[in-house]
Parts: sequence; C-alpha cells; structure tokens
Amino acid sequence: MALIPLENLEISNFLLLLSTVLTIYVARYYYKYFTRENPLPGPFPFPFVGNLLHFYLQFKGDTKEFYGYNYKKYGDIYEVQMGERDIVLSKIEYVDKLLTPSTKNLHLARFPDSSGLEELGVQGKGLITNENYKSWKYNRQFFTQAILSPKFTNEAIYWTNKLFDELEVYWNKLYLKEEIIKENKNKMDFTAWVNQYTNDMIIKLLTGERSYSMAAYFDTLSDEKSDHPPAIVNDSVKLVKALRKHLLGFIMFVFVPPFFRHYVPFFKDKADDLIQNVRFINKRIDEIIKNRRKEIENTPLDKSLPNDMLTSLITANTPRDINYTKTVGGEALNRPMTDTEICVIIFDGFLGGTDTTANTISFIIYYLAHNPDVKKKTVEEIDRIFQGDKTRPITEDDLQKLKYCEAVIKEVSRVFTVVPSITRTITKPDEIAGYKWSANTMFRINIDAIHYTGDYWEEPDKFNPDRWLVEGSEPKKFSFLMFGGGLRICPGRKLAMIELVCLMALLYRKYEIDLVDMNAPLNVESINITACNELLVKIKPRN
Repeated sequence: MALIPLENLEISNFLLLLSTVLTIYVARYYYKYFTRENPLPGPFPFPFVGNLLHFYLQFKGDTKEFYGYNYKKYGDIYEVQMGERDIVLSKIEYVDKLLTPSTKNLHLARFPDSSGLEELGVQGKGLITNENYKSWKYNRQFFTQAILSPKFTNEAIYWTNKLFDELEVYWNKLYLKEEIIKENKNKMDFTAWVNQYTNDMIIKLLTGERSYSMAAYFDTLSDEKSDHPPAIVNDSVKLVKALRKHLLGFIMFVFVPPFFRHYVPFFKDKADDLIQNVRFINKRIDEIIKNRRKEIENTPLDKSLPNDMLTSLITANTPRDINYTKTVGGEALNRPMTDTEICVIIFDGFLGGTDTTANTISFIIYYLAHNPDVKKKTVEEIDRIFQGDKTRPITEDDLQKLKYCEAVIKEVSRVFTVVPSITRTITKPDEIAGYKWSANTMFRINIDAIHYTGDYWEEPDKFNPDRWLVEGSEPKKFSFLMFGGGLRICPGRKLAMIELVCLMALLYRKYEIDLVDMNAPLNVESINITACNELLVKIKPRN
C-alpha cells in the first residue's frame, strides 16, 4: 500500500480542520439569525460581513441610498446587519420613546459597546460618542454654557462677517473682475469654497486660533498667492485634512468587525491610518490647549479674555468663571476640566460644526436656483432689510428679521437633510415600536423617510418654505429632525442658524448666483452625513 507523504497529510488535516471550523461558524451564525428576537424583514445577511457587501458593492458605501432603497422595499420598520443588528424606524410613533427624555428611559447611547471606538480613543469621552451619562452631561453643560453665551453669539456674528470679507477678496481676484465675467470665466465650485470658509470659521470660534483653509485653496487656484505665510497656511491645512479624514472614516470602527480591522489588509490599512490620524489631531489640539492655558495664566484677573470656546472651557469652574460650581444629577462638580476632556470637546465641535453647515448652504444654493419664485422672495426680504447697503456687517437684529431666510433653511433641511439618519441604543430592555427588545439593541431613525411622510407633512414632495410661516403650523413632534432630537439634540444648532442666515444675506444681497448646469442633479455622497462633492456656479455682482 502506497504511503501518503507527511506534508500532504498535514495539509489535508489543516483543510479538514478549517472547513469544520467554517461550517460550525456558518451554522452558528444562521442559527442565531433565524432564532433572533423579533425577526423583521430586511436584506439577507452573509456570514462574517452581514449586509456590508450589499452596502459597499451595490451602494458604494452610500448610507442615504442604502437605507432609502431598503425603506422602499421593506417599509417603516426593517432590519439590516451592519456589524451590529440595526433596526431601522421610519415613523415618529416608533421613535417617540427613543427621543423623549425620561428618568426611566435615558436613551443616550448611539452605538452598542464598541471596541472600535475604544481603539480610536473616543469611547466614553466628549459628546458625540460618549455613552456615559454623567460624563456626557458634565461635558455638555460646559459646551452649552459656552456656545449659548451672548458674548459667543456676538463673536460668531463678527467672524461670519469678517471671514466673508476675506472670502470676497479671493473671489474678486478670481471671478468678479469685469473682463473675467465677460469672458464667461466666472465659474467656481461653490461647495469647495464654502467648505474652506466653515473650516476657518469653526476653528476660530472653537480655539481662538486662525485657520487658513480659504487662503490655501486660493493659492491652489491663482498664480497670485495670499498674504499669509505659506508655513502657517500649510500647518492649518494639515489639521483640517486630518479632522475631515476622521469625520468620514470613524464609522468604520462601528460597522466593520474587529477581525477585519486587525487582519484583513484593506480594512487593516485604513484602520491603522485612522488611528495614526487621531493621534496627530490629539497632539495638535493638545498643543493649542497648553499654549492657551499659559496665555490665561499670564493675564491678570481684571483683564478680559477672548470669547472663543477653548478659553471658556479652560476657565470653567475656576475663579474666572461667573458660574463657579456646576452640578450633574444633584452632585456638585466644582473642578475645572482636564486637558483631555477639553481636547475631545473641541474635536467634537469641529466634527459637528463644519460639514453640516457647508453642505446645507450648498443645498440652499441648489434649491433656490431651481425654485425662482422662492429665490425672488428671499432676495426681496434681504433687500427690504438692508435697503441696498451691500457692505455693512450683518447684526443680530438683522438675524431676527430674516424670517423667510430661516424658513428656506428649514425647508431645504426637510427635503434634503445633511444628516439622513441617527442611531440610538437601549441600555436596558424596553418596548420600542410595539416589540420588546433586549438591552444593547441598536435602532436607526430614518430621518429622510420621516421628512417625506404624508401623515406629517402636507404635499411632502413639494419644496415650500411658506409652510414654515403659517401661524400655528408647528410640525408634529419629532417629524422635523434637522438637528436630531432628544437628549442628544445638536447643542450647536443656534450657531448653525446664525451662520446659515448670515451667509444667505451676505451672498444674495450682493451677488447673482446661478448653476452652471441646471439639468445636473446634486452631486452628493452620504457616509456619516450627506456631503456635496461639487456645486458649479456662475457668480457676478448684482445690478
């Protein structure tokens, strides 16, 4: 009898073992799937990856398209397997319990306990990914105190005007000279510019430091360079790029299983790069914090300090703070914030305050171009308030009068919201949408679907800002989620509205803005937020 070579026997045994392990894993996977609690309709999952193949291959990782497609196919409540089981809810009756604050049901958590967020170093810190109620409440109080103060509001309005003046300097050189307009060369990517503008705006308001994103972008387009030193410009660009990379990439640490992040080359390379990126951001912000602390320590108590958020956070619960002692849950927390706590809050402030505003104003430009009657009413309101003065700074009093502009912002955010869905995870068993669920079940609130439901909106498919101006026509509770809802409603919503209303007035009181191609659909992609990739417009001064 012929003998089987030893190496062949070893390979054979290894393959047998591997196939046995895989068979057991697949059997166990589908046993858990078919015996899951409250089975709901949804796309059929595959072992290891769930619906990630469906998500990445068919929809190119676009969350807006993925969840929109499944909503049309499976209805108001369905499930997908995205690393975790994801229960998708598309009716306000289903989400009421998740968003209504209650001492019995504090549905604060966004995601189940995540080793991925721990790897990134953001689990349990700051605001956006902090699931610890006491820590989150402590951080939120300081953030809210800073952002809602009258001094911060004045600072926001001042820098909205000042940075727009700088933006106009660049536009005048590139697009607004008479000969450029005559030669039809006054075309620009509006989204690219407004992204740079909001970068500079939010970094200034959060840290008190100037950022030079607009200058850097101008330098790439023009032979004539900006007045700012190249080294300073390049340094600020590195930070902005790193922050944007984190914003677009961190969700991978929630959806992609640890095995893939640690051992599969494509995912491992991305994960390692994002972790290095976070370390760079933390180091850079930490340097800014330490420098500001020194400045504050060297400033006499009777001298005023800047009105940016960083200064407010550093001086919170110190002799410089007029509200010396904070309480959370009845417990006094009369200690200053640590550098680590401040770093993550500044980090979160950038993530929540740049792309959302930039993309919303881009969508406003698009929708006004496609709705000339609405655009005409917008311009008429602006002209009525400014009486032909196209240069004076916007004031807080002006903001209170620009009601139609505010209605346009809300309507654009209803029909094409920047944040198409939000998540909540229950930390103890509860009944949601008529089903009893175990702790750590994750729910996704489908904002896109809710904003287009006829039960909540008259003619939901119609773009109609006037719906917001009818007296007594407040939308049904949780039917409008521009800023999310519940305990985690966006704490920066006041700042966002200041920026958006100011920008509408600054743009339309002075310029004609038309789309280059009226037939082109919005060029967007949706990862964590729905972002405009490009919006080509022609711009010229108004007659």
